Amino acid sequence: MGEDTNPISVILVSSGSRGNKLLFRYPFQRHQEQQGEHTRKPRSPYALHSTAEGAEDQDGDSRFSDVILATILATKSDMCGKKFELKIDNVRFVGHPTLLQHPLGFQGSKLDPSPKREMPTMILFNLVFALRANADPSVIGCMHTLSRRMAVVLQHEERRCQYLSREAKLMLAIQDEVAAVSDGNGSQSPFHHILPKCKLASDLKEAFDSLCTTGVIHLHINNWLELSFCLPHKIHRLGPDYIPPDAIERSLKAIRPYHALLLLDEEKSLLAQLPVDSSPALVRVVKTTSAMKNLQQLAQDADLALLQVFQLAAHLVYWGKAIVIYPLCENNFYMLSPDANICVFSPQSEQFSQQFPGNSLTSLLSKFSLPTTLSQFKNPLAPPVQEAQLVQMVIWLLQRRLLIQLHTYVCLMVPPCEREPVAATAAAARPHDMPAPGRPSARSLSAPNALSFGSPTSSDDMTLTSPSMDNSSAELPPGTDSPLNRRMTESLLASLSEHERKAIQNIPAAQNPEDLRMLARLLQYFRGRHHLEEMMYNENMRRSMLLMLIDKFRSVLVLRNHEDPIISVFQSPFV
Repeated sequence: MGEDTNPISVILVSSGSRGNKLLFRYPFQRHQEQQGEHTRKPRSPYALHSTAEGAEDQDGDSRFSDVILATILATKSDMCGKKFELKIDNVRFVGHPTLLQHPLGFQGSKLDPSPKREMPTMILFNLVFALRANADPSVIGCMHTLSRRMAVVLQHEERRCQYLSREAKLMLAIQDEVAAVSDGNGSQSPFHHILPKCKLASDLKEAFDSLCTTGVIHLHINNWLELSFCLPHKIHRLGPDYIPPDAIERSLKAIRPYHALLLLDEEKSLLAQLPVDSSPALVRVVKTTSAMKNLQQLAQDADLALLQVFQLAAHLVYWGKAIVIYPLCENNFYMLSPDANICVFSPQSEQFSQQFPGNSLTSLLSKFSLPTTLSQFKNPLAPPVQEAQLVQMVIWLLQRRLLIQLHTYVCLMVPPCEREPVAATAAAARPHDMPAPGRPSARSLSAPNALSFGSPTSSDDMTLTSPSMDNSSAELPPGTDSPLNRRMTESLLASLSEHERKAIQNIPAAQNPEDLRMLARLLQYFRGRHHLEEMMYNENMRRSMLLMLIDKFRSVLVLRNHEDPIISVFQSPFV
């Protein structure tokens, strides 16, 4: 799967007064060397032609000569500034042709007696990445983005100091020199001589090698402008598969203030990787973030707007420096990941033993074979140091995707009436998906504006030792059976079928107007799409109060545990 995201080659072509020229390509063209070897070794006339010998050429662009590539990749001026994509057989070329526009004052003044400087002979250039024809569209889009960014940087340096023209003249001069010495034998590629002498060629080689290995590019073009790029297919991986970029984008758009940010590197190591001119807000977020602190608390501690914290968090996640989790608390359910390496002598076991002496990774993972809460590891008689070490070990496991978190979802399931026909039951179930008039839909309340400060952190167990909160039901009308309260409850229950309303009213807890009103208010979350933590945040409720209400109506409410689709994209490859 990783080879499908690797480019075949990187090619730089130009068009100018000398015609269309292929300035540089990497990897070098090897078919000439292979032809030389075949001419030196006579082949038996009785030998069969093997298809494996041409497999490499069929899979790459080496069968195209430099002249052909320069002709097909050097576009017209009308196509500059647009996406260039060309498919030939099993090779797809992706680039961004750029027109070199020089300022008028660059030609010199008419009153200047000095000789006029010659205009650069290059009119346009195109930096092209050769991909496999069946490459994923997201990979094609990323390669075009990289080509466009590099084109912008080269255009800027060309206008500033004619950097691209100087490099192009050097490349063409070396090509002419090698062609004159070799006398057309083609013993060695001229690009082999260009690479150690040309800074731009070495930058293109470094970019190609980085795309094939880590997926992260950090270059200083002309030792002046910094160029940074990351290929998400290389960074976000779960085992042999990569996380689709569209899944990452959907997850980042669904981040809520009650989520937390988990750094995948140490704070000092991450700060050392930041550029010199990085944003001070990003440095502040890295220093302030904690796995037990949600994004809203992080924004308050870092003295930043929540919108800015969301943007910085998305930036860190996209670059593979952090993942989104739910803040660590004693009621969190964790389970062993199906892709976890449970070998006793694995490299991760050795790293775990070095970081946490006296503890075994396999022994700790065995405790999460079934869904387990962190409260089960809590010992009241243990010193605080042991509890802090437990938190650090859980963070270590989450950073390496050895654990997945499960959330509790609530479903309203009323036993069907035996006398009620099946058709009537199906007809009564249809209004479940449609909100009642005058009542906000479950979607609007389950996905509040992530940039709103309206709801404070309402969980009573955001950390292992968190303070208690006040009862949020104070905002409701007093628990009196007044006509206003009855009409409010009836309007909230209007989306239910007659059979469901009767089943709820027959429960003893429904005789209490406060409990019935709270149940009616939370019915929008009882369709299996919202976990308890989301209800607690949206409704500003304590966990104990919510669990007490669910227990009172347990005859019609069913609990189930599974992953949160928002954050499971970073934990499980089966999403």
